[in-house]
Amino acid sequence: MKVTVLTGAGISTDSGIPDFRGPQGVWTKDPAAQRRVTIGDYTADPEVRRQAWIDRREHAAWTAEPNAGHAALAELERAGLLRALVTQNIDGLHVRAGNSAAKVVELHGTIHHAVCLACELRTPMREVLDRVEAGESDPPCPRCGGIQKADTISFGQSLRPAVLQAALDAAHDCDLFVAIGTSLTVQPAAGLCGEALAAGATLLIMNAEPTPYDGQAHRVVSEPIGSALPALVKELVDAAG
Repeated sequence: MKVTVLTGAGISTDSGIPDFRGPQGVWTKDPAAQRRVTIGDYTADPEVRRQAWIDRREHAAWTAEPNAGHAALAELERAGLLRALVTQNIDGLHVRAGNSAAKVVELHGTIHHAVCLACELRTPMREVLDRVEAGESDPPCPRCGGIQKADTISFGQSLRPAVLQAALDAAHDCDLFVAIGTSLTVQPAAGLCGEALAAGATLLIMNAEPTPYDGQAHRVVSEPIGSALPALVKELVDAAG
């Protein structure tokens, strides 16, 4: 059996990283925060960028540790069942939990690097945050002076074609597609469910809240990910064994 997994923010909440749209989500509690991840607002408004750099400096990813859900997906790979792990998350916790970088497709990029919007220079985020902590509220690119941001996909930006193609290939080439901790409302990530179904895969959705794809899923799991995902992985490994 080949399993492709799509993860969203819900898998990292047990690690202390809040989701976006849940009851305690970042955008639920602070709707203005969405401007800081919208490319038009970010490039046009220096104040939005200054606040975005504060957000990055204080991001929970710097202190978060992988949780039981992340560990379960690493076990799925060790069992030889994981086709690919497509993630909407930018926190890097899947690789830290033991999944190989070759299996992880970071649809929305990573917070661990910054990128210049003008010359595309890619810099370790720690180097840029050191400049923020030293007093630069909106540090420009060290090479060309352009605007820098996290090397993540903001609203209004397109996914990198090669990354999207890798995700589509994984959706088309699996027996089971599992969507975990994602609201399935953001395209094109959500559309991977439909792509997998069209290719003949079984669809399983694991999320605390209902999603638009629940009616098409073969199985919907609403129990907490930290316990439900290890149980699912054990079930899959036992069935394959």
